Amino acid sequence: MDTTKAKIVEIFNSVQGEGKYAGSQQVFVRFAGCNLRCSWCDSSHARDLCAPGLLELSPTQTWAEVERLWRGCHSVSVTGGEPLLQGAFLKEFFSILKVYKVKIYLETNGTLPGALKEVVDDVDIVSMDVKLPSSTGCPAYWQEHVDFIRVAWGKDIFIKTVISKSTTMEDMVKAVEMICQGDPTIPLFLQPNYFEINDGIVDKCREFQQYCVNYLADVRIIPQMHKFMNLR
Repeated sequence: MDTTKAKIVEIFNSVQGEGKYAGSQQVFVRFAGCNLRCSWCDSSHARDLCAPGLLELSPTQTWAEVERLWRGCHSVSVTGGEPLLQGAFLKEFFSILKVYKVKIYLETNGTLPGALKEVVDDVDIVSMDVKLPSSTGCPAYWQEHVDFIRVAWGKDIFIKTVISKSTTMEDMVKAVEMICQGDPTIPLFLQPNYFEINDGIVDKCREFQQYCVNYLADVRIIPQMHKFMNLR
C-alpha cells in the first residue's frame, strides 16, 4: 500500500453540475494529464502532467485530504484530465475508499477500456463523456467507447456529450449506434455548450433528442449547471 504517487491538480468540495447526479455534493479529486485535446475543454489546466503547482500525493495522503472535506457528501468524483491514465494509483486509492464505504464516481472520457478493466470492480458510478469529433476536433473513438461500455456493464453508468454549433447529425447517429452496440438502456445526457447557449444550441439539442429517443431508452437535455452557478 502507498507505493505510488499521483499528480493531482486539486482536491475540493463542490456540487456536481452534470448528468444523472447533478446537484449532489461531492469531493472532487482532479487528476493531471489527459490523452485528448478537446477544443472546448473546460479543464485544460489539468492536461499537463508537468504543469507547475501540481500536488504529488500518495493514496493515503489523498484520502486524508478527501476525509477532511467529506462530511455530507454523496461520493468522491475522480476526475481530470483523464484519471485512468494513473491507474496504478487509482487501484490503491480505491481500496482505501472502499474500506471507508465511500462511493466512487469515475469521470472519464471513455477511451481507455483496458485501464478501466483494472479498477472497475471498485467503481460505483461511471460518468462517461463521448467526445464527438465534429465538436472537439479530436479523432473518433467509436470502438474504444463500445469496448469501454462493455467493461462498465453492470455499473451505474451514464453517458454525456457536449453539443456545440459544429456538432453534426452524422456524429450523433454514430454515437447512437455506438451506445446501442454497448447497451441502449444507458441514459444519454445532451449538454448544450455553455458558451453558445443563446445561439440556437438548445434547439439543436432538441432535434438530436428527437432522433435519439427512437433508439435509446433515456435521453435528456441538461446543461452544465456548475457553469451557471459559477462553481468549479
